[in-house]
Amino acid sequence: MRLLRGVRDRRAPTRHPTLATVTPDGRPQARTIVLRAADKQAGSLDVHTDLHSAKVVELSAAPFASLHVWDASAHLQIRLEANVAILQGEDVAEIWARVPELSRLSYGGSPAPGQLISGALNYNKVPDPARFVVLRLSVQTIDVLHLGPSHRRARFDRCTNWAGAWLAP
Repeated sequence: MRLLRGVRDRRAPTRHPTLATVTPDGRPQARTIVLRAADKQAGSLDVHTDLHSAKVVELSAAPFASLHVWDASAHLQIRLEANVAILQGEDVAEIWARVPELSRLSYGGSPAPGQLISGALNYNKVPDPARFVVLRLSVQTIDVLHLGPSHRRARFDRCTNWAGAWLAP
């Protein structure tokens, strides 16, 4: 599965998908994230973030997201819809213990992500396990579009036990 490869291979197109959410006032937001875990059996994906990031606020208000991957070499677009659980504290302590020291700098610090600063480097990075959050995406649908010489598109739904159905491209 391409998503599993994205967790292990830093060069895989699925390593850095785009996560889309909606702000509490209904505005769409999209950002590139790093895929940190994929569980095929559970149909889940994990993303790490800072507790004070905008995406946590957005997902607290509307716990749904879309994930988009474009694999140029395969001419393949993958879109997923997911319910999102925000995990923190004791629920993520084991995961935090495996986060490399350098990567821990992304979770904590001052000011919080997205806040105005007076200069490009006017912030402090200090690891804070209390600010480490795992967004667990429970995939509900997968829409795959192949844009080769003959376009093909299929959709897979959790509610039908992942039975696929062809769609017009």
